[in-house]
Amino acid sequence: MRKKVNKLALATIVAAITCVWLGGQMLGAQEAAPAATPPPEATIEQRIAGLEAYINNVDPAGSKVTAVAGPGHNAWVMTCSALVLFMTLPGLALFYGGLVRSKNVLSVLAQCLGIAGLVTVLWWAVGYSLVFGASFKSPFLGGTEFFFLNGVDALPNTNYAYWISQSTFCMFQLMFAIITPALIIGAIAERMKFSAVLVFVTLWMFAVYFPLAHMVWGSTGFMNGVWNADAAIPAIDFAGGTVVHMSSGWSALILCLILGKRIGFGRESMQPHSMVLCMVGTGLLWVGWYGFNAGSALGADGVAANAFMTTTIAAAVASFTWAMLEWMSKGNPSVLGFCSGAVAGLVVITPACGFVNSTGAVIIGVLAGIFPFLACVKVKKMFGYDDALDTFGVHAVGGTLGALLTGLLATDSVNSNLVSEAYAVKNGLAPLVKNGGLYVVQLKAIGITLGMSVFATVVIAYVVKMVIGLRPTEEVEREGLDTTEHGERGYEL
Repeated sequence: MRKKVNKLALATIVAAITCVWLGGQMLGAQEAAPAATPPPEATIEQRIAGLEAYINNVDPAGSKVTAVAGPGHNAWVMTCSALVLFMTLPGLALFYGGLVRSKNVLSVLAQCLGIAGLVTVLWWAVGYSLVFGASFKSPFLGGTEFFFLNGVDALPNTNYAYWISQSTFCMFQLMFAIITPALIIGAIAERMKFSAVLVFVTLWMFAVYFPLAHMVWGSTGFMNGVWNADAAIPAIDFAGGTVVHMSSGWSALILCLILGKRIGFGRESMQPHSMVLCMVGTGLLWVGWYGFNAGSALGADGVAANAFMTTTIAAAVASFTWAMLEWMSKGNPSVLGFCSGAVAGLVVITPACGFVNSTGAVIIGVLAGIFPFLACVKVKKMFGYDDALDTFGVHAVGGTLGALLTGLLATDSVNSNLVSEAYAVKNGLAPLVKNGGLYVVQLKAIGITLGMSVFATVVIAYVVKMVIGLRPTEEVEREGLDTTEHGERGYEL
């Protein structure tokens, strides 16, 4: 045994000496090799140009710092990516979870978690490429060049941002893709099978989200008024009024109508089981929304700072307005009213936050407190549909209102991209901003978004209903989806 050990030790020593000798030989060979010709040093002018481009978050062409990620901008957008994920997990999960009955709280959490995983897989495989690729040269879908995130690395994709890594940009946009279908579950809470939710979301991402996101944000997009000089409809949407809120909100209404009302709706009490969770979720959504809106500047610049300010103002004003309306009409300002108003303000300011000033944000906040309030309190009661957690009233109505108000209140004094030579002048956006009329193209974008969302949802919902069914049995629904679908209870009392 000792001899074997000695032999093994000797072999190890010989191998180590050999590796050291080979390393020395290689090092000597490298030292002997002629040195490569060093690149010419950057001139003072080029260095200053690079610094100015970095500070202003603009194209560094002509400097010596092209094709690199700027550390500050990159760090900001990575932080914002985490904040946007924070909106879904745990923000939206707790907001929606607190509003359902206790027997269904885990079903909402599971749906948010399931959608997060499912959409991530789709985004990695094809979604990012279909939205932000360009190989199709199509105004409706991107391309195949980034399938399986091939080539998505630390270098910037200058079609979208000069100073953040494409991998960072990809993850930031993934968080938007996750929360959008998750919003839909608020309308159909407590009465849709988990399997049906996952199948519906899969089909909906391909039929609605991927093409719509490319049309509005893709470099060749049909409705990308800022980045695509050839856009047929030069509309603007800073952070997702059409792509996120309108698409999910209108789809939510159609799906809840097809699904039907909850058993006992209108006859049994269906009050929120925990307004404490709802309030916590609202706070998390509000904080995360800074990543959503300010992060959409794709850099830590002046536009991001403006979006941060306008987001805060609109949310606070809308929260206060909603609660005051409730106080006048019902006799008390509820916590649910404050929470609903805050979310409505955040929704309505989303497409406008990088284009309007503080006064515009106040106007948006007031209107965001009025119109979604009327939709949730009056319109819902008038037509009797079971939009369980007011997804339609807040997100569809709010997103539509926000897209329109963006066209009315946007100003180039806040965002010079609206009239810059590099973007807007080429596609006719600048005259619309300067002379009025931007609201007309916004109305066109609203109509296309609404039509796509409604038509696709009708088709997908009936296909899923025919193949696997949408609803659980009456017995399962009465018992609650937590134990029957997930084998767990939210609370053991």
